Amino acid sequence: MGASLSDRQSDQQPDVPDSAAQGDAAAPPPWSAEPVRRTDGQRWEASVESWSAAPENGDRPSWEVPQQPAESTGSTGSTPGPALSPTLSPTPAPSWQQPSWATGGAQPWAQPQPQPQPQPQPQPQPQPQPQPQDSQPTPASAPAPTWRPAQPTPASPYGSPPAAAPSTPVSLTSQTLLRQQDDVPRTGWRRFVHKATGGAYNPGLSQAEVEHRALVARVTTPVRGSNRIAVVSLKGGIGKTTTTSCLGLTLAHHRGDRVVAVDANPDAGTLAERLTNVTDVTVRDLLAHVDSIRSFTDVSAYTSLAGRLQVLASDQDPALSEAFSEAEYKSVADILARYFNIILTDSGTGLLHSAMSGTLAIADSLVVVGAPSVDGASRASKTLDWLIAHGHEELVARSVAVISSVRPNTGDVDMKVLRDHFAARCRAVIEIPYDAHLVTGGLIDLERIAPATRQAYLELSAAVADGFALPPLQRSVAQA
Repeated sequence: MGASLSDRQSDQQPDVPDSAAQGDAAAPPPWSAEPVRRTDGQRWEASVESWSAAPENGDRPSWEVPQQPAESTGSTGSTPGPALSPTLSPTPAPSWQQPSWATGGAQPWAQPQPQPQPQPQPQPQPQPQPQPQDSQPTPASAPAPTWRPAQPTPASPYGSPPAAAPSTPVSLTSQTLLRQQDDVPRTGWRRFVHKATGGAYNPGLSQAEVEHRALVARVTTPVRGSNRIAVVSLKGGIGKTTTTSCLGLTLAHHRGDRVVAVDANPDAGTLAERLTNVTDVTVRDLLAHVDSIRSFTDVSAYTSLAGRLQVLASDQDPALSEAFSEAEYKSVADILARYFNIILTDSGTGLLHSAMSGTLAIADSLVVVGAPSVDGASRASKTLDWLIAHGHEELVARSVAVISSVRPNTGDVDMKVLRDHFAARCRAVIEIPYDAHLVTGGLIDLERIAPATRQAYLELSAAVADGFALPPLQRSVAQA
């Protein structure tokens, strides 16, 4: 029964060739597999994969087949796709009529597959040249690195990287700490407007105030050590002592250091009478107690004070027959140089006496006084001639000429010729106008001097102070 059933089934099976039976032995027979029903999405993906994987243009959709001109398919001998009819190659449809997966932006399978490029034939590589033993060859194919490894940061004992080195600190001065303010006018209508507005409006400084401040800045030129200034003249009565007094008062008023005026006139000079009217202590008393002087207080016991100016009077006793000598002057000058920065010397009218020799031997600069007259100007010029003849050429070159008007100007003297003469021989020339307060011969009060005269003495002080910045005077052995 069982045998007959199997025989019947074998009779019903179709005859299959041996080659087909051997090739399909590994796969199960289609009639023995269960039927599989694909979904719409699987069928869509399978169709897309077949389009993108098709090797020929004929199996791809028409919108992915590149359009080629009709005349380019004839003579090249290549095997592009089938030629397209001219009527079938218009401009492609606009993007709004194409599906999103055909525009090449949204779906990955809409991108055209790259065509395989022919591989370049390998070129023979040149043989490497032998390198010297002390250098190692660098492969040509290895590009130079464009980066550098970061330097390790030194470890800080506090667990954080060290801070950068601070810059140079700003110096603590009034210019850096205080808020800078505009200069306030002190004279004229500008001062009135500034005060009337409560400081809200500042018209600034006038030209006169600017020039005045510039002169004061020159007057305050610092002095290194001490500086000796000799006021000389061959002729008396032309304002030499008056020039010494006003110059000393102006320098002491604007400067903060110590200024002293010494009367070295051997003929009972009047310097102390014009400044302090104190003559009970003189240079003779200072010389008598030279060994007991140890401080500035000891020196000030023999001087009198005119404003900020210290004054050392000359001997007024007519019974003394011994004149003030060169050795005595040098001894006094050495003591004053210890405690004073500026030493003014009223040297008298003669040039041949002993005290004048000592004055010129240690002077750092000169002030030569003349007058706007024939005799006053010629005497001042002869003073310069005498100094040059006795080896003081450099001292003359550093000198300042003063043309002091002790009488009202009559206009008969050509002042330009006078100025040009002294300007060619001296470092500066200053004109002092006539002043009624100074010609009286009494005590000098700067507040009672006319503004023009006070301005002239300020210019003289500035010219003298310019010499403080000059290098030290080079003296010969004979002069020293």
